[in-house]
Amino acid sequence: MGDSTGAGVGARDGGYVARIFKRIVPHRPGSALTNLCVSGATTSNVLRGQLDRGMRADPQLVTLGIGLNDIGHGVTLDQFSKNYEAILSQLKSDSKAAIVVTNIPDISSAPQIPQAMRIEYHQQIVAYNRKLEEIASRHEVSVFDIYAVTHAQLSSHPEFFSEDGFHPSDEGYEFWAEQMWPIIALTIGAD
Repeated sequence: MGDSTGAGVGARDGGYVARIFKRIVPHRPGSALTNLCVSGATTSNVLRGQLDRGMRADPQLVTLGIGLNDIGHGVTLDQFSKNYEAILSQLKSDSKAAIVVTNIPDISSAPQIPQAMRIEYHQQIVAYNRKLEEIASRHEVSVFDIYAVTHAQLSSHPEFFSEDGFHPSDEGYEFWAEQMWPIIALTIGAD
């Protein structure tokens, strides 16, 4: 469940969700992927549709990558927190699936972000991630720290951005999946 990064906007071969799934299949033959990620999605969109559809699929593993569009659409930190809390509460109560969430990537250095907005955008990402991580910890949900990965790598790897200067490229999504795979492998008990 999530936004454009899970859907793969900016790439030819899918986002991190599809790339993680390709890594799962050798360890879990017969697995099926239900990718509900939608470009532009916010926590409200997950609550209003993705969550119910996802639970009907009776998943064994749920990945959740959401929050950047909440910032972009001016959703308050308080409302984001309430929505995120509701999402994880419902996931935990309605499913026995293992859950891995990604925090919000640090895209404040993305070419598409105007220089004058970068500091404020970065501060918002940090604040929203702090809340996201508190909520995930309370629900005992694993968090993949894509923020740390992107904060350390994006400014020196322009090839990780797609032509739109905002979304990851194929190289960016592949890097994301490589970095995320260890926590997924641990979560599903893969060798």
